[in-house]
Amino acid sequence: MDDSQLLRYSRHVLLDDIGIEGQQKLLAAHALILGAGGLGSPAALYLASAGVGRLTIVDDDTVDLTNLQRQIMHTSARVGQAKVDSARTAIAALNAGVQVRTVAQRADAALLHELVRDADVVLDCGDNYATRHALNAACVRHRKPLVSGAAIRMDGQVSVFDARRGDSPCYACVFPPTQQVEDVACATLGVLAPLVGVIGSLQATEAIKLLCDIGEPLVGRLLMIDARRADFTTVRVQRQHDCPVCGAAAPPH
Repeated sequence: MDDSQLLRYSRHVLLDDIGIEGQQKLLAAHALILGAGGLGSPAALYLASAGVGRLTIVDDDTVDLTNLQRQIMHTSARVGQAKVDSARTAIAALNAGVQVRTVAQRADAALLHELVRDADVVLDCGDNYATRHALNAACVRHRKPLVSGAAIRMDGQVSVFDARRGDSPCYACVFPPTQQVEDVACATLGVLAPLVGVIGSLQATEAIKLLCDIGEPLVGRLLMIDARRADFTTVRVQRQHDCPVCGAAAPPH
């Protein structure tokens, strides 16, 4: 790190858990963020401000006026612009030292295979059930840690699925791909603005812990938040040996 970086990240360097060594790990790290909306906005901004050296952001949507209630990476002036371009502008204004790659297309299995392979940590900040499962499969295949978040109405959840660990469930262990789930959108049910900030910030926190190898990530635990009651509940989740993605019956990767 040069003198400017030592000053910029001094509050991290002061932390015993991070220090200079941990900050150097962040500067050398590459995070993949799927989604540049309500969850992706705080996650990307905090990872950029924390000094994660490379960010790849994937989103095929454009900024809409209704997004601005909660998607803090975007502005009124950028309505109609591709969200990934708006994200690049916001991150550059915050920390020009971060390298940002943008992918303005809907992620399919082939694209996720390429992107996940090159990442150190993956953040699922999307809202599409099928894409979540495709992302999880790619993370299992390439043994990459996945930080998953979701929020709707006044409820949210966060968990970490780390395929590098033999005891970690994958996303499909907890939410089986055969389960019939209807995708629900904020446009239909609504979502509390600060809640997505809480979930996205927690995702960034978990990603930093994984990159620095500190603390106890949310592996094997699903953190659920009820914003109505300010209630945080942790549920233990286990790896399923018959899981079609990571279990004994799963096809070879």
